[in-house]
Amino acid sequence: MDWLETSIDALARQPAIGYAAADAPATEPTALAALALVAHGRIDAAQVAAQTLASWQQPDGDVSIRAGESAPGWPTSLAVLAWCHCDSQQERIDRGIAWLLANRGKGLPRAPELGHNSELVGWAYAEQTHSWVEPTALAILALKAAGKGNDPACREGIAVLLDRQLPGGGLNYGNTSVLGQLLRAHVQPTGMALVALAGEADSSNRLPRTVAWLSRHISPETTPISLAWALLGLKAHGAEISPVDDWLAAAAEKVVGTLRVPSSANLPSIPSDGTRSVPATLGGSPHKLALLTLAAKGWPA
Repeated sequence: MDWLETSIDALARQPAIGYAAADAPATEPTALAALALVAHGRIDAAQVAAQTLASWQQPDGDVSIRAGESAPGWPTSLAVLAWCHCDSQQERIDRGIAWLLANRGKGLPRAPELGHNSELVGWAYAEQTHSWVEPTALAILALKAAGKGNDPACREGIAVLLDRQLPGGGLNYGNTSVLGQLLRAHVQPTGMALVALAGEADSSNRLPRTVAWLSRHISPETTPISLAWALLGLKAHGAEISPVDDWLAAAAEKVVGTLRVPSSANLPSIPSDGTRSVPATLGGSPHKLALLTLAAKGWPA
């Protein structure tokens, strides 16, 4: 049994997962597990993950990092994505989207010290603070999945990502230059931005440079999360890497060693309150494995 089949089977048995095997389930890894399961046709298991996320939604619509925490709400985007792809209750999606639209980032006056357009508003890690690349990319994906891709907030978020590209391509966590010093791009935020920018036009012509930059800056040595987001971003723009299967298998082995699932495994489903930790069959980091299994298929349409 290869790493992909083993990982999908393990996720299907326990779709609500944490960042590490012994951790309590959390929103980001559980939502990514739902998306990976959808991509691989395991809809019933994906819906279990989506239902767990629904049990964590607050009355105002947001979903924090894990059960029992009220802030920050940036993982709401990921919960909305899982619900959209699992045909969950529209009311939960609507409340999540309403929260996202009411809790965007905060613009700042233009300043010569900053190279990007600080007046543009996207989304932030903490509500009402300056907008950054990763939460903006996730919010755009959620809005698009919910049919809100033409909402002015979504279009401004797209403008944020296009503006935060570096002159030679690629993005980092949100700065282009500071005090006249051009900063370096990073793989993970570049991949996330490219997934969100799929199908978008860029009048500055930096988007093709970003795709090319990312293609040049990944290898078998790229860390698993960065590799997964990079492959998702490249695939979203039709720029796939030929040895992708070997790279993903090697990354999975880095995460957990040789994956094994007992043939007689009869693992109970996680309760809707998310209190049970993930079983040892997933090992290492279930979060990373969920991302790698998602990258093997590409972002779900």
